[in-house]
Amino acid sequence: METFIEILKAIFIGIVQGITEWLPVSSTGHMIIANEFINLKVSEGCWDLFEVITQLGSILAVVILFFDKLNPWSKNKDEAMRKKTWSLWFKVVVAVLPAALIGLIFEDWLDKTFYKFVPVAIALVVYGVLFIVIERINKNKQMKYNDVYDIDYPTALKIGCFQVLSLIPGTSRSGSTILGASLVGVSRTAAAEFSFFLAIPVMLGASALKAFKAFVLDGITLSLTEIVVLIAGTLTAFIVSMVVIKFLMSFVRKHSFESFGWYRIALGIILVIYYIVKINI
Repeated sequence: METFIEILKAIFIGIVQGITEWLPVSSTGHMIIANEFINLKVSEGCWDLFEVITQLGSILAVVILFFDKLNPWSKNKDEAMRKKTWSLWFKVVVAVLPAALIGLIFEDWLDKTFYKFVPVAIALVVYGVLFIVIERINKNKQMKYNDVYDIDYPTALKIGCFQVLSLIPGTSRSGSTILGASLVGVSRTAAAEFSFFLAIPVMLGASALKAFKAFVLDGITLSLTEIVVLIAGTLTAFIVSMVVIKFLMSFVRKHSFESFGWYRIALGIILVIYYIVKINI
């Protein structure tokens, strides 16, 4: 019975992960809330793994949904499209480099320093305001890049520099890249797609690094319940991500990101109120 309850908790958190990983609302902020109220009964090492391994399910959803677009060997592509696809992958690599380099050096320190209620809440509110302001500035603006293939190398690097901001918990990886892309003239649709593609090497690398630290350096072992919990959370994140990615791509064709900005502000305020109440009880 206890194992069944933990599986249900893992499924719920997997749902949270699958939704918030792709929407620009900060998966970290939501995972803090989920862990605060649901609290999986697993070891600290298992929870650290859970946060990262469930992302693999989310990444698999991107690979499947955009497989043809990302596959340079697709039979549906002529030679010109194959070259464009390879070029897109090289641009993704260029965009990943800034966050990868900074993350290797400072990620642990940033997590220890900012993975707390107040800093996460502040990041939620600040970036929520930025979403609203930037969307209103860009409302009638003609974007330079309307297709993800059109993004050039300098623009990809600029977006990658904005992705560095996502190392601060509460910022949102998709949020920082979409904001950055919007500021350098990329349309919402192309910005969302490029954000999805950037997630593939970033999250695969983070998962591999976390797993290496956990199993090789720290030598942790997982119980059968913990293994089942990891599998349940990852599968759930995959299924939910499939739905959410399709929703977001449909949403951004007709709507702005402003509503996500207001949501972030509301969530940040709720986190602050909860923290104040918690420390005064």
